[in-house]
Amino acid sequence: MDSGRLIKNLLREDVEDASKLLGLAINKTQEQLFANLDYALNNSEFKKFFSLVDERKNGKPFAYIKGSQGFYELEFLVSPSTLIPRPETELLIDIAIDSLDSEKKIKVLDLGTGSGIIAITLSQQCPNWDVSASDQSSKALTLAKLNAKRPINFYCGSWFEPLPKIKFDLIVSNPPYISEKDPHLEDLRFEPMEALVSGNDGLEDIRLIISQSPQFLNKNGLLLLEHGYDQKDRIINLLEDSFKNIKAFKDLNGIDRAIIAELR
Repeated sequence: MDSGRLIKNLLREDVEDASKLLGLAINKTQEQLFANLDYALNNSEFKKFFSLVDERKNGKPFAYIKGSQGFYELEFLVSPSTLIPRPETELLIDIAIDSLDSEKKIKVLDLGTGSGIIAITLSQQCPNWDVSASDQSSKALTLAKLNAKRPINFYCGSWFEPLPKIKFDLIVSNPPYISEKDPHLEDLRFEPMEALVSGNDGLEDIRLIISQSPQFLNKNGLLLLEHGYDQKDRIINLLEDSFKNIKAFKDLNGIDRAIIAELR
């Protein structure tokens, strides 16, 4: 038997996520892999594994190779037309649920929904809420609709543009907030740049959302935004004209990550 095909030896392959790639190649969970270390891959499994290894070594994120990513206890389909869900964004779900009554008929809008993680998770966690979501990418919305398990009102267009004239109790968004000059963009080259980059200072889309949100919020309505590590003070300045009770939040790494504000 070719010992190079044994699970226990292939797990030593020098590539990030080797065990996850191996699990994908032979359709086994991580627990099943480690319970069968002496299993030898057949020809097709062996080729499949090294095909996946090549993709990963070329920098393709594991979530795109797998085609899905976990977020807030749910599993979401993802593709290169959508951002990969990050654990930091789960903070927005916690803030929204803590800020509004989950038992009431709350109207929520998720701007730039991508694969739908925020809208869908809020809909799952708070079934009484009436959730809408917009995105300018029809490919992203196709994926979001596949991910949705409950009714959500999806609109295709840029930010508020496709929405009917209705008002919301909460507008939430994880918008693009990286500067087009940011040197780390190369590390994100597999993800859609339009969902990451927002002008010279990373705040172009956030400015637009803050300026237009008041027209779409009910009295005492809330605006909740994810943002970059160094943008908190500038965003607070932008909010102060139209909003009050501004609160900032740090993520689990202690980095400034989100702001919620109430319409004046």
